[in-house]
Amino acid sequence: MDYTFAGLPLHVLLVHAVVVLTPLLGLLLIVIAAWPAARRVLWLPAFIAAALLLPLGLVTIEAGKWLEQRVPPAPLIQMHTAQGEDIVPWLVALLVLAAAISGWALVERAARRRGAAGDGAATGAAPSRAIRLAVGAVLTVGALVITAGSTWTLVQIAEAGSRAVWEGSFSDEPLED
Repeated sequence: MDYTFAGLPLHVLLVHAVVVLTPLLGLLLIVIAAWPAARRVLWLPAFIAAALLLPLGLVTIEAGKWLEQRVPPAPLIQMHTAQGEDIVPWLVALLVLAAAISGWALVERAARRRGAAGDGAATGAAPSRAIRLAVGAVLTVGALVITAGSTWTLVQIAEAGSRAVWEGSFSDEPLED
């Protein structure tokens, strides 16, 4: 497959989306894990974003492998590509977390509907306040950990990539015209 777009390596373009969207998705997951009103509205967009971010990350990695074969070998590039796949488990974790939050949002929705219909006792009681708080706390802590881990890993990968591209390729002083 040809990983170019408009004459540029696709990796160079896609990596910016992954670098921006991963922490943003993490922040969204923290918000909807901690805030039930936001979860009621945003669980589906968050789940869709997580489901799209994983393949985007995988395509970015494949485009990076394609690009690596088309540039001169260098230790900094090898370091960057060696770290590149470290983001995959974090992207999977974001998707799993988004699925868990979505599942909990659906449980809450069903409980609200049963409560509104007045037949909560007949079809199963709504989760108690203690359970709702405990699940919300677990989801929030999970979101904080996964967001921190994915962002840190992304920073490490991006740092290695930017060093591979820019280290030694610019002057500290402006060049003469």
